[in-house]
Amino acid sequence: MAAFEYSATVLDHYERPRNVGEAAQANAQAEVRSEGHGDRLTLSLRITRDGIVDEARFRAYGCVVAIAAGSMLTEMLRGLTIADAARISDADVAMALGGIPAAKLRCSVLAGEAIGRALGGFRGGLDGAGAAPLP
Repeated sequence: MAAFEYSATVLDHYERPRNVGEAAQANAQAEVRSEGHGDRLTLSLRITRDGIVDEARFRAYGCVVAIAAGSMLTEMLRGLTIADAARISDADVAMALGGIPAAKLRCSVLAGEAIGRALGGFRGGLDGAGAAPLP
């Protein structure tokens, strides 16, 4: 089994993940899976009528990096506008975590995919009250 050197930030978010669970009254949600590796990330968001991410929560099944990336993503999302949240990339999450070993980058890409899907569902399902139905 290969040993990886993880940054202190990766280890901190893995050992003490932030924002685990489901956002109360979530109006945007996505679940993404890694083909062939079994990693899974569910992201739920509560977005205000003004288009601000008020709450971001996640659940992850996978390795150190998958869990740390989900945790970091929720920290990055809170307080952002939808437009700013949509600009968060896998590379941004990896950088915020202090870098990811090249062999484990595949585990962090779920974060970018999850935010894209969650926001895509939110934009596509707005009703008059400013809420989107969950997929």
